[in-house]
Amino acid sequence: MSEVWEYYRLELVAVEDQIRQNLGSKVALVNTVAAHILNSGGKRIRPLLLILCARLAGYAGRDDVLLASLIEYIHTATLLHDDVVDHAEFRRGRRTA
Repeated sequence: MSEVWEYYRLELVAVEDQIRQNLGSKVALVNTVAAHILNSGGKRIRPLLLILCARLAGYAGRDDVLLASLIEYIHTATLLHDDVVDHAEFRRGRRTA
């Protein structure tokens, strides 16, 4: 699997850049929560799967990076929502946002 990560490394770096580029908010709390969640690690397997599927389907454009970043935003939002609904203080041993 590490070969796949390395092969698509540039695309995954572009996804990270896209995520961070669109993170800004005028509300400081939103920035703090978003940074906490997005910097908490993760393998970014969802974006990788989207990029792999796009390549398998013959897609050669650059919108896959944007869509991959959107998938991470949606995933992050669902995690945050789950933590709020459950009143969770920890997720996988780390404090929640």
